[in-house]
Amino acid sequence: MTEVYVLRIGHRPERDQRVTTHVGLTARALGARGMYLATRDSGVVESIRDVVSRWGGDFTVEDQVSWRKCIRDWKATGGCVVHLTMYGEGIRSNEEVLRGCDRILVVVGAEKVPGEIYGMADYNISVTGQPHSEIGSLAVFLDRLFLGNELEREFPGARIRVVPSPDGKVTEEE
Repeated sequence: MTEVYVLRIGHRPERDQRVTTHVGLTARALGARGMYLATRDSGVVESIRDVVSRWGGDFTVEDQVSWRKCIRDWKATGGCVVHLTMYGEGIRSNEEVLRGCDRILVVVGAEKVPGEIYGMADYNISVTGQPHSEIGSLAVFLDRLFLGNELEREFPGARIRVVPSPDGKVTEEE
């Protein structure tokens, strides 16, 4: 299975905390191994780590990462860099080649992304050419990359598990 990490850039702590946390939680739930945050925000880091400690898995999160260095280091070790942008090539025409990558760093922007990112990325990918949420684009990207298999994923070490139910909220807690 392809190893995926997310690089969140452009995060503004004073206004993007909830959305960035949801980027990390979506990444975790849908098969990514970790998230790098290109600014300092201990609140986001702690929120995601708290979810991992209760709901399981080995998802990592690190803040204060230099996005340029992160991308350069990723590429230097043979990984692919995918920038999710509504201006990119359609995901459907790139799915097969992306599944052939052993390691993918998915770049997800918050505010306007520096133009430099387009040149540094191996692939500029769009899930739609319409304005939309970075959370939605990440979810669609991961689902298409993993062919839906991430939906049945187990999270080792979980202290809380949802028990599927047609009419209510049912959980098991250890």
